[in-house]
Amino acid sequence: MMSKPLNRGRWLVWSLYAVLLIAAPLIWTSGLAQTMLTQMGIAIIACLAYNILLGQGGMLSFGHAVYSGLGSFLAIHSLNLVASGSWQMPVSLIPLMGGLAGLLFAALFGFVSTKKSGTPFAMITLGVGELIWAMSLMLPEFFGGEGGISANRVVGQAVLGITFGPQIQVYYLIALYCFICTGLMFAFTRTPLGRILNAVRDNPQRVEFIGYDTRWVRYLAFMLSGLFAGIAGGLAALNFEIVTAEVVGAARSGAYLLFTFLGGATIFFGPIIGAVLMVLALVLLSEFTKAWLLYLGLVFVLMVMFAPGGFASLILMNLRLAAFGKLRRIWVAYLALGAAALTCLAGAGALIEMIYHRQMNAAFGSELRFLGTTLDSARSDAWVGALMLALLGAGLFECVRRQFKRDWDAAQLEISKS
Repeated sequence: MMSKPLNRGRWLVWSLYAVLLIAAPLIWTSGLAQTMLTQMGIAIIACLAYNILLGQGGMLSFGHAVYSGLGSFLAIHSLNLVASGSWQMPVSLIPLMGGLAGLLFAALFGFVSTKKSGTPFAMITLGVGELIWAMSLMLPEFFGGEGGISANRVVGQAVLGITFGPQIQVYYLIALYCFICTGLMFAFTRTPLGRILNAVRDNPQRVEFIGYDTRWVRYLAFMLSGLFAGIAGGLAALNFEIVTAEVVGAARSGAYLLFTFLGGATIFFGPIIGAVLMVLALVLLSEFTKAWLLYLGLVFVLMVMFAPGGFASLILMNLRLAAFGKLRRIWVAYLALGAAALTCLAGAGALIEMIYHRQMNAAFGSELRFLGTTLDSARSDAWVGALMLALLGAGLFECVRRQFKRDWDAAQLEISKS
């Protein structure tokens, strides 16, 4: 029997992924950076788990935070039982309790949800999400009410000096789970179930015709997604040491959907990009401006209009150009597009920030800082200047975009003929 040749490219990618996870906290050493890195690891697992439904199965869920959130609650209750001496379990295995909870609840709710597909499935998941959110306020014994449930992760005897007290130790535990879960979810895409799930997404009628039960395929994928979402929730409980009702709310489910799409739902590594963007937006962008949700919404609209495949598809398209030696002919156009876009964003951002300042911070005066300059929202020249800058940038962007499209189409045509 002939063995399959070693896929060196795949081994290289996974090796670089492991090295990046190991080296990241050694490069970014501040407390804020390590906090963000731990959240990125958790978000990567959660977004990849959600993408089993959205990207691989074509199932639009509006309530997937239910499974990560309930995993968080079961994990933190398990941690409290360990702390009280009722259970004997290593702290490092607590996230698996979250995964078990996610699997069980996905088996329960998924049995009903996956009876339908398309829009009815989406509406059922939305209803389940709202149901669990309402229950979180009605059952304070389990959900902890408004204050949530808190715990202490530093319990039991230290193993090899590891107590999970320092943030760096928690990060490396999350990084280990992140690498293993990413590998397992990638392996799932190569299994017969993963392949038939793609077929159910693309042509469910034909799948039924050849003898498969599409409902059971969706159900099995739903449970697997719930398992990994629960692990992400368990890691979050271990990281934050507190779980509130917010983790099962619609905002968390919406974040999974939004950033998985932005990263690229049809490409495996797309949700990884989306998870990194989610943490950057929720932690950093929200600190810089109160209008961060508006900016996020504008980015989402632009991506839907011009790059529905997400950032991952943009990366792959440019890698294809580079592989055929065509990227160098359009890099100047990229620079021009970037300059025009930044000009437009600077003007539009100034308008947005002045509007927000007048509406929300009028008591602090009319002046505000934006991109290192002082703007006076009471002066008409500030408004006119910002508007002119935005219009100039938009006009330049449209002119450059047309030339860029011609160069891009020409490069694609040359590639197709080669």
